[in-house]
This record gives sequence, C-alpha cells and structure tokens, in this order.
Amino acid sequence: MTMKTIADRFHNWRRYRAAVRELSLLSDRELSDLGVSRYDIDVVARRSAQT
Repeated sequence: MTMKTIADRFHNWRRYRAAVRELSLLSDRELSDLGVSRYDIDVVARRSAQT
C-alpha cells in the first residue's frame, strides 16, 4: 500500500466519523426532515465519506 492510499483511507475514515458525529447530534425530527432515519446514519455517512 502506498502512502497516498493510506492517507486517502484515513481521510475518508475521518470524513465518515465526522458525518456520523454530526448526524447523531440531530434530533429524530431533524433527521426526518432530511429523509434519514437514525438507523440510516451509518449508510449516509459511508456514502458521504467516499470520494
């Protein structure tokens, strides 16, 4: 694995964790307004972290 690949994976992981953290702080009502359920947070965060 090259250093660029490692750096890219780390960057994507940090973006994923930030998205999970931000979405988890929202209320169920706010998530519903976005069309996301609490159970979908992981999927939404993974999609947002991929480049």
